[in-house]
Amino acid sequence: MKVSAGAAKVGVTGGTGETVKTNIPARLDRLPWSRWHWLVVIALGVTWILDGLEVTLVGSIAGALTSKDTLGLTTSQATAAGSFYLAGAVVGALFFGYLTDRYGRRKLFMVTLGVYLVFTVATALAWGFWSFMIFRFLAGAGIGGEYSAINSAIDELVPARVRGRVALAINSSWWIGTAFAAGMTVVLLNVLAPSIGWRVGFALGAVLAIGILFIRHLVPESPRWLLTHGRADEAEQVVQQIEAEVEKTHPNLPEPEGEELEIEQRESIGFASIAKHVIKEYPDRGVLGLALMSSQAVLYNATLFGMVAVMTTFFHASAANAPLYIIPFAIGNLIGPWVLGPLFDTVGRKIMISSSYIVSGAVLLGTAWLFNQGKLSALTLTICWSICFFFASAGASAAYLTVSEIFPMETRAMAIALFYAIGTGIAIAAPWTFGKLIETGSVSNVSLAFVIGGSIMILGGVVEILLGVEAAGKSLEAVARPINAVRSRASSRRAAAAGARAQ
Repeated sequence: MKVSAGAAKVGVTGGTGETVKTNIPARLDRLPWSRWHWLVVIALGVTWILDGLEVTLVGSIAGALTSKDTLGLTTSQATAAGSFYLAGAVVGALFFGYLTDRYGRRKLFMVTLGVYLVFTVATALAWGFWSFMIFRFLAGAGIGGEYSAINSAIDELVPARVRGRVALAINSSWWIGTAFAAGMTVVLLNVLAPSIGWRVGFALGAVLAIGILFIRHLVPESPRWLLTHGRADEAEQVVQQIEAEVEKTHPNLPEPEGEELEIEQRESIGFASIAKHVIKEYPDRGVLGLALMSSQAVLYNATLFGMVAVMTTFFHASAANAPLYIIPFAIGNLIGPWVLGPLFDTVGRKIMISSSYIVSGAVLLGTAWLFNQGKLSALTLTICWSICFFFASAGASAAYLTVSEIFPMETRAMAIALFYAIGTGIAIAAPWTFGKLIETGSVSNVSLAFVIGGSIMILGGVVEILLGVEAAGKSLEAVARPINAVRSRASSRRAAAAGARAQ
């Protein structure tokens, strides 16, 4: 790693201070998969299991919460808990996402897990509608913050050649939590008294979070983040430690490939500078991120939060046993990214994302028609949903991957947070709206909701065809050059002149 004054060059943010030439990104990307990478995946990826547990638990116990023996909520109030959780996730993503880019991945993924832990325990102690909703909001804020910190850290630590399949596999672990919550809910609601069973469910989620805290401290700060925040020496030390761990099982590491990257050393970059650069350089990518994130958010939040209510309302399943139908649905969502994930690295992002979105949307449109015609039972509806979300799950996981890899290093967490917040914000009303449609008992109303969800997914796939970025196998720095990567003054002037002509 070479240090220079850098007076003849400037970064996008306009500084002229000390610069560092480094091959740290190439050294991370060339590492063979090892036990150390598995540690990162487990310590950080378990977040999605927690989120799946939380979301499914609320949806599964919605029927039980309407009982006078519990909180005595109406159906729309019970499903509204999903909307409060999502609203908290939006706020948490934006707030903690900003802090993640400013203060580092490691600090924030410890803080956000702590926030989730505290308010999940509080949820188990809720005494009425508003206490339950407020605690759901705050627990959601912790999970929303996790999305930014965790996705950023994983992308920056995983080798480029397998980034797609690893990201999809980790994001799909959400459904492990879903299946576990569904099975656990049935046991809790049938074995324990209704007034106690739902509380125990949330308490178990907190116990899992405590276990994660004990292993997460083993994950280091992202060297890429350190490199762009004036801490190049620390970045070098962390990479050396990672290489030493990997060498325990792979003693002959391959040589890093590609040119060295020169980075301007700054402790922080103003948000206005970041926003100006991203808006100017990546407007098409902004549209792409919005389309992918919002379409999958509407589809998932409407379907999952209302799935149990559909089974109890239209197929007369018992409130205690209806969550069992979520298990095969969750299996389809889990298997999809695992089976299709490698293709996102080999066939490519654009083809796989667009096709997974369009196919899932088409299957849901067919499901809407069959449901409206009265041709489905609880079992066959579950099968249709499982097929649809086999593809949708791969696409949705790839949406999170996309917004985390197509923007510069310095904006990664904020980009994830922003698009997650916008997409989820658009979908906040989906659980409540779907609950209202279910309450009408109208098959045609619920069918219309399926049609809207399917059409939105197809639209997301079309946007990917038009604006998608092919990032398979490429380093993050090749997909989006870091804002602090220095450029010669001449090239900066040429870029500015070209921008002026384009306007």
